[in-house]
Amino acid sequence: VGAPARVGLIAPIDVTVPPGNTGLDPSQTSFFQVLNIPTKINKGTVEITMSVELIKKGEKVGSSESALLSKLGIRPFSYGLIVTSVYDDGSVFSPEVLDLTEDDVALKFASGVTNLTSLSLAVSYPSLAAAPAMFAASYRNVLSVAVETEYSFPQAEDVKEYLKDPSKFAAAMAAPAAAAAPSGGGAAAGGGGAKEEKKPEPEDDSDDDVGMGGLFD
Repeated sequence: VGAPARVGLIAPIDVTVPPGNTGLDPSQTSFFQVLNIPTKINKGTVEITMSVELIKKGEKVGSSESALLSKLGIRPFSYGLIVTSVYDDGSVFSPEVLDLTEDDVALKFASGVTNLTSLSLAVSYPSLAAAPAMFAASYRNVLSVAVETEYSFPQAEDVKEYLKDPSKFAAAMAAPAAAAAPSGGGAAAGGGGAKEEKKPEPEDDSDDDVGMGGLFD
């Protein structure tokens, strides 16, 4: 709440009088002269011509300063309550809790989901958060079996076909690379296509890296 500058009060902040028309009649110029505030008469009223620092922080408010600010309708100081604790429905918490945004809550939730996922994978305990990683690890395991044996399933057909004859995919891989390469970079694009043929075989059965253990045995 705005508070006036009372005489004898220690100023908690700097107080500056802004330039502009004050609305006071010329008989009030003595207040401004005492405080060395430059003014002029404009259309029958006193006008402050430039900004003036009237009171500095830590100084006592004098009677002239208090009277002038009162005439100008300036309430430079303020007072109110500082909340130290919040009581709500039987709980007491710090007021900083009220400053949390939706982004902060989402970040905390995401952190909790990450911890839950890590724990589930570490102990091989199925949970909704860890399900995608567990299914991905299981798919890699089954795909590895399909690659090493005669067993197959629709999702493994493309991989097995690629391993049998990588040259079939060379043209498909080189075309996007050639389109993205700058002018004159045909050789580089072709080299990139050749390198793509040496992609490691998807036979990694490293289910342990996601904590699968023998969950799907």
